[in-house]
Amino acid sequence: MITVRDLTVTLDQTRVLHGVSCQTPPGGWLCLIGPNGAGKSTVLRAAAGLLAYGGTIRLGEADLGSLRGRARARAIAYVPQAPVLPPDMLVADYVLLGRTPHLGYLSRPGRRDRLVAEAALDKLDVSQFTGRRLEQMSGGERQRVVLARALAAEPSVLLLDEPTSMLDIGHQQQVLELVDGLRRSAGLTVVSTLHDLTIAGQYADELVLLNAGRVAAAGSAVAVLTPGLIAEVYGARVEVRKGHDGRPVVAPVRNVQ
Repeated sequence: MITVRDLTVTLDQTRVLHGVSCQTPPGGWLCLIGPNGAGKSTVLRAAAGLLAYGGTIRLGEADLGSLRGRARARAIAYVPQAPVLPPDMLVADYVLLGRTPHLGYLSRPGRRDRLVAEAALDKLDVSQFTGRRLEQMSGGERQRVVLARALAAEPSVLLLDEPTSMLDIGHQQQVLELVDGLRRSAGLTVVSTLHDLTIAGQYADELVLLNAGRVAAAGSAVAVLTPGLIAEVYGARVEVRKGHDGRPVVAPVRNVQ
């Protein structure tokens, strides 16, 4: 279980998160939604250990604030929205870097490390690009390679910041189904941000709606994705209807004059 309690973050002397609390059980999928600037990515960066914060973030019984270096990297893999990629690095070598938290100092990757990295490449449908340089990949291909590196670390928690933002609809579904399958089969816990409300409602067990650094609503997709809450937080007119599985489908309503 990952548990966030009373999370506060201050950037450039400005408080950007105000007592955010949420949690998800092992193998669960928690999705942070909200308008631009609501604080979604900030929550993930704090959990990844990239920002100083107040409050507590716990993984099971362990306080993540007390985990350092490789111990934290083995437990949590973070996929940022715009990762920095060495342009001349080969895809195979980049994904193999995901095994770094499992290696001793001055150790080199072994046979199992390479097998795990190859399996991650296969799962993301990018194994055909192993000999290609990162600069030669399209945006969507790079996105999948970055996710493959994260999976190669074999983490218990996966933090995904807008994992489908550069993917076409087919690869969006492929990546989300893969992540969903991993959490169900291997108990991988997922915390993500997503802009697409319908996709968030389709895949996440629980949604947390953030607005101006505070929790505006939390609960199931049906409870959170309502026309009233979306109008209040996003300033948008939408229609919400049930999909074939009972989960909400959100569509904008055009102003017709």
